[in-house]
Amino acid sequence: MTRTIRLYDPTGVALPAAAGIQRTFTALAGKVVGFIDNSKPNFNFLVEDLAALLQRDFGVAEIVRHAKRAASVPAAPAVLDDMARRCDLVIAGSGD
Repeated sequence: MTRTIRLYDPTGVALPAAAGIQRTFTALAGKVVGFIDNSKPNFNFLVEDLAALLQRDFGVAEIVRHAKRAASVPAAPAVLDDMARRCDLVIAGSGD
């Protein structure tokens, strides 16, 4: 018996280096970026490094951090309200 297995390549087409990419990220200058830590291992290390890079290289004014009590539960309404009120951009993360 013969079976067909389809494999899909998840890699996207590489975009040419664009001068506009830097211009896009400079829009972060003076902004507030929030992180919601989903409590998975190692996300805190990613946040520390990314926050430092965003502030150092892109002029982000402030970093706001919140943590969920577990990856399987949604963020508390108070957390979402605080992030919506204070942040220009929020990154919800995963670790491992």
